Amino acid sequence: MDDKQIAARIGDLIAEEHELERGGDADTVRRRELEVELDQCWDLLRQRRARRTAGENPDDAEARPGNVVEGYLQ
Repeated sequence: MDDKQIAARIGDLIAEEHELERGGDADTVRRRELEVELDQCWDLLRQRRARRTAGENPDDAEARPGNVVEGYLQ
């Protein structure tokens, strides 16, 4: 995915997240999945930007597993 595709995916995930928030607590599992996928997308976008800034190929960036990106704050 390129930057525009990643940004579009982020937008789609945020829209779905907002829809679920209106529905109450019934979709907590899906909300959690969305949070992880959003974190993965943001991480991938940051990796691509960092590679580009460093003069490297942004296409070499790879999505990291959910457990990795979720562990950054812990």
